[in-house]
Amino acid sequence: MKDQFLRTQLLYGENAMKKLADCRVAVFGVGGVGGYVVEALARSGVGALDIIDDDKVAYSNINRQIIATTKTVGQYKVDVAMERIHDINPDCSVRAYKTFFLSETQDQFNFSDYDYVVDAIDTVTGKLAIIEKANKEGTPVISSMGAGNKVKPSLFEVADIYDTSICPLAKVMRRECRKRGIESLKVVYSKEEPLKPMGIAVENSEENNEETPDTSRKGKGKRSTPGSTAFVPSVVGLIIAGEIINDLTGFAR
Repeated sequence: MKDQFLRTQLLYGENAMKKLADCRVAVFGVGGVGGYVVEALARSGVGALDIIDDDKVAYSNINRQIIATTKTVGQYKVDVAMERIHDINPDCSVRAYKTFFLSETQDQFNFSDYDYVVDAIDTVTGKLAIIEKANKEGTPVISSMGAGNKVKPSLFEVADIYDTSICPLAKVMRRECRKRGIESLKVVYSKEEPLKPMGIAVENSEENNEETPDTSRKGKGKRSTPGSTAFVPSVVGLIIAGEIINDLTGFAR
């Protein structure tokens, strides 16, 4: 065990760390939430990561995305994330996909390769496709619900999708999961009522669909861009990473 993971091993033990080193986790979406998931998994000694995102870093990402700096603007998010992962753990096997996960692109991914799947994308159709494919392969999956327009990180919790309330995205996902016969889904969500952004509607912004209950990749027409902070998406991502590490290691206090 290398020294960079020694403090984690003190809590989980040597066998758990070996188990993490043998695991492959797929993170769909490397933005405000997913970027922190990737960061924490890499720092926890997960041995292989698939990172999937078709976006490039924008200036408007800097307020909340761990991979976003003035130096990385314009670069593909997965390229920045891959470099960061290897700076943390050069031995981590990383596969980066510059694509957005939809039913049309899902055949690029073999979910039986994964020990865990993270849904940190922002469209309902994509989220459902990930969840259905994971369930078909019997692969554990955890899904991020709405993090936009919220400012109270302490209110986020882990729950089954059918035990959620308040969150607009969770409401849509409950309905769509029920239609598809999905019996259970672990999610991270908040009962905080979303705030109304104090800004103007924008047309076809690259972030129009971020963390909102939309059903398509790029919406048409005008609607408000969701607000976000440095401390809400990060908390959601770290909660998700903690659930994954504890599940993969079978950790129970």
